[in-house]
Amino acid sequence: MENKIITHPLKPIFDENSAVLILGTMPSPKSRENNFYYGHPQNRFWRVLSAIFGEKLPENNKERTALLLKHRIALWDVLESCEIKGAEDSSIKNPIPNDLSLILESCHIKAIFTTGKKAFSLYEKLCEPKAKISAISLPSTSPANCRFTLERLIEEYSAIKDFLG
Repeated sequence: MENKIITHPLKPIFDENSAVLILGTMPSPKSRENNFYYGHPQNRFWRVLSAIFGEKLPENNKERTALLLKHRIALWDVLESCEIKGAEDSSIKNPIPNDLSLILESCHIKAIFTTGKKAFSLYEKLCEPKAKISAISLPSTSPANCRFTLERLIEEYSAIKDFLG
């Protein structure tokens, strides 16, 4: 499989009450197919968020959006476009960042979290100089990240709650 140029197809999720911004790198092929973030059935993102907030697992995109907004979470990705092979962050070339001012000027974001090391390094390099907010790196919820159990991911992601009080 070779690298393909992908342009981000999803709109950010946020409203004026959003206090935390979570950024991935770029939607996976499965997420693009499902037209929503973390759309691969083995990705643990939605299980982790529902666990840290004591909510039932959202079953569709409407419920996922409602979960985010209820808990004042904005969700988007660091990149607007890039060359990528499948869902392999390590294959990313020619990254172009999203303009985060769309969110940062619309609500009072207290903290920015990234899901995975690649999202963190791309954010630091491409977005932080303009955003002027340091990000906090969280582990990837991808099934490829087998070093982190669901329990450990829940523990790590619980840090989000510190900024929602």
